[in-house]
Amino acid sequence: MQCPFCRQGDSRVLSSREGAGYIRRRRACPCCGQRFTTHESLVRPSLLVVKKDGRREPFDRQKLQRSIQVACAKRPVAAEAIEAAVSAVEAAAYGRGEAEVASRWLGELVLVELGRLDAVAYIRFASVYHEFPDLAALQQAIGQLSGESPGGNVAALAG
Repeated sequence: MQCPFCRQGDSRVLSSREGAGYIRRRRACPCCGQRFTTHESLVRPSLLVVKKDGRREPFDRQKLQRSIQVACAKRPVAAEAIEAAVSAVEAAAYGRGEAEVASRWLGELVLVELGRLDAVAYIRFASVYHEFPDLAALQQAIGQLSGESPGGNVAALAG
């Protein structure tokens, strides 16, 4: 790290402390003796989401969070649980180490997280995400979720 006072190239790290999303380092210049502080933060690589129609758009954590919140609306799901689900999906997306992820892959991952949180939230998201053509397809998804045979009774899950 270059000293901001004398422009010497090598500074010595005296201490490091982690903050919220950054690392604070206290440094000293061996040439002029001045001390200074730097804040280092990780810059994530850009991640593109490839849509069904081939369009690409930047990954948007807030959009992901809103869709999970809508699915969980008026359900007994804690805000911390929603935040954890969003973080899990985001970490998995960036963890792949690829520049692009398919929206279908993200959607399936959201379904896995919602399946852990709440069955009704799962069905809400799945009904929009999978675009069920009719009630029979929706009943089949509910049957799979509740462990019944395909075509299970919707009232049994609600009751």
